[in-house]
Amino acid sequence: MTQTASNTGTPPGEGGESDGAEDSVVMEDTLAPLLLRRVGIDTYHENVAYLHRDCAHYRAEGFQALSKLEVRANGHRILASLNVVDDPAIVACHQLGLSEDAFKALGEAEGQPVSISQAEPPASIPALHRKIAGERLSREDFNNIIRDIAELRYSKIELTAFLVACSQGELDREEVFYLSDAMSRIGRQLDWHEHPVVDKHCIGGIPGNRTSMLVVPIVAAHGLLCPKTSSRAITSPSGTADTMEVLAKVDLPFDELEEIVRTHRGCLAWGGTSELSPADDVLIAVERPLYLDSPGQMVASILSKKVAAGSTHLLLDIPMGPHAKVRTMAEARRLRKLFEFVAGRMGLVLDVVVTDGSQPIGRGIGPVLEARDVMRVLTHHPDAPNDLRQKALRLAGRMLEFDPDVRGGDGFGIARDILDSGRALEKMQAIIRAQGEMPFDLDDPPLAPHSFDVMAPKAGVVTAIDNLKLARIARLAGAPRPAGAGVDLLTRIGDTVEVGQPLYRVYAAYHAELAFAHQSCERDNGFSIGRADEITRPNVEF
Repeated sequence: MTQTASNTGTPPGEGGESDGAEDSVVMEDTLAPLLLRRVGIDTYHENVAYLHRDCAHYRAEGFQALSKLEVRANGHRILASLNVVDDPAIVACHQLGLSEDAFKALGEAEGQPVSISQAEPPASIPALHRKIAGERLSREDFNNIIRDIAELRYSKIELTAFLVACSQGELDREEVFYLSDAMSRIGRQLDWHEHPVVDKHCIGGIPGNRTSMLVVPIVAAHGLLCPKTSSRAITSPSGTADTMEVLAKVDLPFDELEEIVRTHRGCLAWGGTSELSPADDVLIAVERPLYLDSPGQMVASILSKKVAAGSTHLLLDIPMGPHAKVRTMAEARRLRKLFEFVAGRMGLVLDVVVTDGSQPIGRGIGPVLEARDVMRVLTHHPDAPNDLRQKALRLAGRMLEFDPDVRGGDGFGIARDILDSGRALEKMQAIIRAQGEMPFDLDDPPLAPHSFDVMAPKAGVVTAIDNLKLARIARLAGAPRPAGAGVDLLTRIGDTVEVGQPLYRVYAAYHAELAFAHQSCERDNGFSIGRADEITRPNVEF
């Protein structure tokens, strides 16, 4: 495998500086250097610097709160947003504090002398202003914006403005391609020197649905190369990386992951260490908490990561249902066409399936509960959720048909044979051992210690389940941290229930989180109970 790193432009602070920047350097030379202090604050993917209001540098430079600083030490440079403090217990007048992310990025020890200066404004700001005004941007505009974002030159305010402008104005399909292409080219780009290199992705919005942890070992056992990197949860109860972390280490150095993929034909790891499409990680940290998920941004986020990872073939799962991200077939078709257009322009072979998103897939919602479901399917446990098994087999079958030696329509049968024979379990166990096995007892999973059952308020048939509501209840219970928190479904759509029968069980590690989840369930438990003829099923492929 080869990898390339794109040229992201002149490093911060180098090249043609303005007269103002030169004055800043002269003034800086007349002041004593600041001493670095690590401030134990998690600022979530944002570099933040802290200066005391009475610091001589703060007064002399005319800094303002939230402005961008350039921090330098021993040849290392980072950009950081400034927070001004009045409490010397946080940072003294002779110190520069850095948040956990910023301290790690700078890579220097506490007490080291550091210098600071005003950061040059991002060169792409005029293009941002044009997009805010509703103008169509060129390929060069998107390249410049994404480069500045990847170099952390944009503040959270500027990032939000870019995302909102792209959401409200809606990018045309050429703009979506320009954005996707720019994001894929800035950062690490992999070439596995093999064909095909396959991957699978779901657009999200369905609790549980941990099909990737079944699809990857099935496809890898067949022999296809499937280097699967996944995200952690931001606003959901669990991401694939959170669930896999119950079974194995997922935060691994890239070189180690490469060796695992070469040896075992697949991996299930966190993508945060891969440096693939780094601008996407920055944008996601802003858009997910704001619940911004426009079609253009979704396409760019997914396809840029896959292309940068060296994938040649991608299976895309679009769940559709009344409480899913995509709620109608018309929406699904529009999104499918956009994905297909951009993937084609980027040279990626794409197979899109629209699936049933009317309820959670599997029984568990939360890392430990979802890991239990996955291992039950792999080990043919009598309580294995059949819906998770069947969906994973259908997806794996479609992926196996990327193999030129597999005839169309034969993939499902091959996938089922790999699962039923135990080869998928063997492959999963090999991947787990290679990544670093974590202790996990399938018969006694480490669930959170406190729980309560949510009872049916009346007799009848379960006619609908609100995915968003159940995901929120699992989050209120603490998922994904601690991993043992979440929701365990005891009934599904179509089941007949009696008054007082448990619908699901909520697990929490702390009494306060248990109380929050309980209050939410009392307001709305997310289940609709009525007559069997009131059930509506989406007309989807599976």
